[in-house]
Amino acid sequence: MSLELALLSTHAPSFLHEGQVPDFQQSILKAFHRQREKIEQLKPHVLVIISSHFLTNWNHYVNATPRHQGFLTAREHPDTIANIPYDYPGDQELANELAAAGKEVGLPAVAFNESTYIWDYGTLIPVRYFIPNGDIPVIDISCNMSASLEETYRFGQQIGKVLRASKKRTVFASSGALSHHLTRGRANMPSLLEKAGDDKFIELLVEGKYDAAWAMLPQYSVAADVESGGRHVAVLLGVLGLEEFKASFLGYAQSSGSGNPHLVFESK
Repeated sequence: MSLELALLSTHAPSFLHEGQVPDFQQSILKAFHRQREKIEQLKPHVLVIISSHFLTNWNHYVNATPRHQGFLTAREHPDTIANIPYDYPGDQELANELAAAGKEVGLPAVAFNESTYIWDYGTLIPVRYFIPNGDIPVIDISCNMSASLEETYRFGQQIGKVLRASKKRTVFASSGALSHHLTRGRANMPSLLEKAGDDKFIELLVEGKYDAAWAMLPQYSVAADVESGGRHVAVLLGVLGLEEFKASFLGYAQSSGSGNPHLVFESK
């Protein structure tokens, strides 16, 4: 039981429809399938996901809606992500526990239950790959853009604490890019400097040097313009702790100048 698996994933719009993924992103498509295989082997009771497109001010929001249903048309890409249906169960009890754990350490964490709330594509795209049958409950968490990396990391620690203590088998996923200086043209790579930063950060994760990755994150986030200011990564590092998980690198590809990695973190 408890926290069994963590994932670092991405959500470039080109992944919405599998048959339309360009050749230069096929490594990420394969990585999505490998992550799904890990989830299918585990048979978790719930997936908790933070998306760098679920951006909020002031509060850390936890979606405690019992059923996530709707049709997504993305503000950023209304021509390519239009009227996409989704239907997944939620986990109201665990979501409330996650928000309460944030409040315990003085963080502005708020659980909400609102059936009219529409998911962002940073949540929907990876969830479509991870849970193709829509049969595993999902809890989505926001990136609070008013919070520092340190505060976000502390919230991640509280999330990890709750998931470890849970009687349910849980998976935590972080959805977002690393380097994120966007440019027109999906085939554009990050700059050489940004790619070097991505490579080093991934290397630290694979080597299990999570403390060094955390120390690198603040300056690296600024230099490479890491998506969400690095908050989706900070919460992941907080959830992981320092030594409990072993990381495997599954793939990396560009998307409009951003660096998109996929990793699996398995409990030792």
